[in-house]
Amino acid sequence: MAVVDMSLGELREYRGISPRPEDFDEYWDKSLAEMRAVERNVEIRKSGFVTNFADCYDMYYTGVGGARIYAKLVKPKKISGKCPAVLSFHGYTGKSDDWYTMLGYAASGFVVAAMDCRGQGGLSQDVGGVVGNTLHGHIIRGLADKPEKLLYRQIYLDAAELAKIVMEMDEVDESRVATVGGSQGGGLAAACAALAGGVRRAAIIFPFLCDFKRVWQLDLETDAYIELRDYFRRFDPTHQNEDETFRKLGYIDIQNLAGRIKGEVLMIATLRDDVCPPSTQFAFYNKLDANKELVIYHDYSHEHLPGMFDRCYDFIKGLIA
Repeated sequence: MAVVDMSLGELREYRGISPRPEDFDEYWDKSLAEMRAVERNVEIRKSGFVTNFADCYDMYYTGVGGARIYAKLVKPKKISGKCPAVLSFHGYTGKSDDWYTMLGYAASGFVVAAMDCRGQGGLSQDVGGVVGNTLHGHIIRGLADKPEKLLYRQIYLDAAELAKIVMEMDEVDESRVATVGGSQGGGLAAACAALAGGVRRAAIIFPFLCDFKRVWQLDLETDAYIELRDYFRRFDPTHQNEDETFRKLGYIDIQNLAGRIKGEVLMIATLRDDVCPPSTQFAFYNKLDANKELVIYHDYSHEHLPGMFDRCYDFIKGLIA
């Protein structure tokens, strides 16, 4: 096995070094109360994508701060009783996957929703002073302001709100809802499961947004994490505010949300990952206090993994009655 940062034995014991703010739970309880107070103004209209076994819709809803959030929504044409549902989340700077990728779940009887993250490569708005996308710099957005202004706080709440919207649909069994995603999508699948309440299963692939200080310590703040390095180089070159920076990032650190996840978790980790280092993935997994399973790809990095989506499907299809 190639060692990127720790041996496998060390990884199985590692629990992260990034701080957890003392008011972390209060912060998220207040954030969820703000989310619940928002007028969703859900708009659902038929998409131009057509299949003979499922109906495809473009869905918009209002998130915290007034942003209009977009999600693809697919419902089976033939529904008998209440359906399970699966919520899908995409990688950093991307957008929801093509309709085609959602059809396997729909054919199995799932309602499927896939969210575009605000300001990234899809249709969801970022209303933080501009109209349109902002694409990069989302980890550090809000660091110079109070913690409630962190952009990922808003994105996590968008994911939790999507779960609530889907759970309240007439055809959905709210007790049989799953989340799935890889990289940023893995982080959001975890955040959604932690914050929405009632998510039964979460399939999480090499999650992004974990243990920020460990990424910096490893000198791996490249690719998706490069904005950490850029932030210090431009705004704190002598690291006078290093402790406060990582404390504030602790509010959006996925490992700190792990204890709020109550449903079952399937996590897929890679040991040669130099984008989301293995130790950061294990920091999250080792803090889970839930029924969990870990699948390790020893010789793979941050890339497509053979059998990855089949494993996730097998895990999630257990929600079919």
